[in-house]
Amino acid sequence: MGPLFVTRPLLPPLDEFLPYLEEIWNNGWVTNAGTFHHQLEAALAKYLGVPQVSLFANGTLALMTALRAMGASGEVITTPYSFVATAHALKWSGIDPVFVDIDPDTLTLDPDLIEAAITPRTSAILPVHVYGYPCQTERIRALAERHGFKVVYDAAHAFGVRDSGGSLLRHGDLSILSFHATKPFHTFEGGAVISHDPDTKRRIDRMKNFGFVNETTVTEVGINAKMNELQAAFGLLHLRHIDAALERRSAIDAFYRMHLADLPGLQPLPPPRVETFNFGYCPVLVTEDAPIDRDTLFGILRAQGVMVRRYFYPLITEFPMYREHRGASAAALPVAQRTARNVLCLPIYPQLNENDCVRVVDSIRTALTART
Repeated sequence: MGPLFVTRPLLPPLDEFLPYLEEIWNNGWVTNAGTFHHQLEAALAKYLGVPQVSLFANGTLALMTALRAMGASGEVITTPYSFVATAHALKWSGIDPVFVDIDPDTLTLDPDLIEAAITPRTSAILPVHVYGYPCQTERIRALAERHGFKVVYDAAHAFGVRDSGGSLLRHGDLSILSFHATKPFHTFEGGAVISHDPDTKRRIDRMKNFGFVNETTVTEVGINAKMNELQAAFGLLHLRHIDAALERRSAIDAFYRMHLADLPGLQPLPPPRVETFNFGYCPVLVTEDAPIDRDTLFGILRAQGVMVRRYFYPLITEFPMYREHRGASAAALPVAQRTARNVLCLPIYPQLNENDCVRVVDSIRTALTART
C-alpha cells in the first residue's frame, strides 16, 4: 500500500487540458494578462460571488501587494496560528507583526485580545480564516472602524466558503486567496486579491505589473506578480471540476466524523457555522485524555504510511525571526500553544477512495485503543 498524503492536487484528465495548451501555442500569448487570464478572473468572480478578482502568481505576492495597497506600515496585528507566509508577507514588507492569541472554538484571531495589542504604530489587522473557519468578522470590523485601521484577510483557506451573508471574501478592505497545489482549488501555484470596487482593482493590477499604467507610464513602485496563461488555463479547467471535488471532500469529512466519534482523546473541530464550506483540511485535536500524545500518534501513523501533518506546528512565533516580536511569548499565547501541540490534519482529497478512508480510520483506532 502506498502512502496516503494529507492532500494531493486534483489533476483533471490531461486530454481536457490539451485544447487550452493548443490555444496558447497557437496565439503565442503566454503571460501579461492574456485571454485565459481575463476569462479566469471573470469566471472566479461569478463562482465566488465577489465583485473584483485580481489574479497573482501566488498567494504570498497577493498578500504583500494587498498590504501595500492598503498602506500598511509600522505594526500589524495578526495571529501566530497560520502558515508562516502570513507573517513573512509582513516582515518582507518592513512591517512588524504583533501577535495575539486565538479563539479556542474557531482557532482564529481572538477579537477580545486585539484592543490590548494596539499601539500608536498599529496600522492594520491581518486575521486568517484558519482551515476556512470564519473569523469573527463583525467584531473585527467594528474595532477596526473605531480605530481607523485597515483589515486585510488572509483567506488562503477560504475558497468558496460562504456565510449567511454571502462569500466570506466580502469582509475586510481586501481578502487574498491562495491557489497553491495543496488547496481545494488550485492553478499549480497562484493566488488572488479580492477587492470591492473597480478603482481598487485597477490599482492592484498596476502594482502587480511593475506599476505600469501603459507602455510608457509608471505611477508607483510595483512588482512582477502576474499569473501566466498556463496557470490561468488550468484554473479554468479546474473550475469545471470543483463542485464534484468539494462534494467528495465533504463526504470524506463526514466519514471521519462518523467513524472516529467514539474515540477517547480525539476531538474533531466542530462543523463550521457557514452556509457553504470547502473541507480543505480535516483537523483533529489529540486531547489530554488520549492514551498517547499527539507526537506519538503522529509517529505511529507516519510509520504506517498515513502521512498526517501537524498544521500548524510549530507556531509562527517559535521561528527565530519572530521570537522577540510583541505578543510572541508562550505565556501570551496559551490557546495557540495548546492547539499547536495537539493538532493533526488527516488526509482529505477527492482521490481518496473508501478503502483509503477506512485505512486512515483503522490506523487511528488501532493506535489509540491498543493503549487504553
